Amino acid sequence: MDHDSDPFTAADYAARMAAATQAAADAGLAGLLVAPGPDLAHLTGYRPVDTERLTLLVLAAGQDPVLVVPSLEAPDAEKAPGAGALTLRDWADGKNPYAVAAPLLDVTGRFGVSDNAWALHLLGLQRELPTTTYASLSDALPMLRAVKDERELARLAAAGEAADAAYAQILHVPFAGRRESEVAADLDALLRVHGHSQVDFTVVGSGPNGANPHHEAGDRVIRHGDMVVLDFGGLKGGYGSDISRTVHVGAPTEEEQRVHDIVREAQLAGVAAARPGAACQDVDRAARAVITEFGYGERFIHRTGHGIGVTTHEPPYMVEGEEQPLVPGMCFSVEPGIYLPGRFGVRIEDIITVTENGCRSFNNAPRELAVVE
Repeated sequence: MDHDSDPFTAADYAARMAAATQAAADAGLAGLLVAPGPDLAHLTGYRPVDTERLTLLVLAAGQDPVLVVPSLEAPDAEKAPGAGALTLRDWADGKNPYAVAAPLLDVTGRFGVSDNAWALHLLGLQRELPTTTYASLSDALPMLRAVKDERELARLAAAGEAADAAYAQILHVPFAGRRESEVAADLDALLRVHGHSQVDFTVVGSGPNGANPHHEAGDRVIRHGDMVVLDFGGLKGGYGSDISRTVHVGAPTEEEQRVHDIVREAQLAGVAAARPGAACQDVDRAARAVITEFGYGERFIHRTGHGIGVTTHEPPYMVEGEEQPLVPGMCFSVEPGIYLPGRFGVRIEDIITVTENGCRSFNNAPRELAVVE
């Protein structure tokens, strides 16, 4: 996302960093070590290329936020939307970046670390400060980015609307006789036409390939009579879209229609279970119960959903064992599926947000089994 289009101010980022620092203290952490990626983008608006050169945001109680950056990248860091709310400390090539970061850390502290931090950098810090210990942010602070404010919700809604528009148009392109990769390229182009700056995935799983939930679109030629799973999304305005629909090339068989109807009923049940106070696992249980009731429980082989925000996959996760209560502003997918190996698959997915009284969907594209040519 261009900094010029960032809807948040330095004060917004300062508030986020202060809240994250307090949350870390409440969790018994000495502070947070935030590497380039979604956590850094959320807290500062800074989105550098992640390389072997150390870039690290240090948040600790009793001190101002400090961003350690390579000297050659300092000019870019100074332009970040949240730069006015933190101190930059740069290091030059040939110097030890971990010696620059070490004085900012409590030598006996336990720190939360971004999940995507390089092992190279974490090991470098451990060499400088062998008595420090570390925990992943997803374990220590799973709610760090989970609850969105109104401006974030508006961006997610816009991304969902764009994905809906792309789906509406893909229904009118030829499927039969074309490779999966060609339809995937159409989806990529349509997402960009509708404002996506980044496309993260374009799953096109035709026929037996649809039984693989994360099938990479390949050279298989789509045939008349195929069920085709479409799952696509990316970033628009810095926030994610992710939608799945299943279409059929020509008229479906009675069994294919029935399996699709079961998944549709399961998806509705999962959405209905999403309300304040319910646990994340309740969404998974509700969707899974429907599929199990119809005898396909063993063919639903993944969790029901994942969070979404500045990246397309993030906490919270709608999965058995996740007891985190749902609260207004949480945003996540509800995407049950049935996968019949060697034959076909069906998945239906919407992004929803929890509201004060239940939830609302960011995707409103038709969920019926569409027939394509």
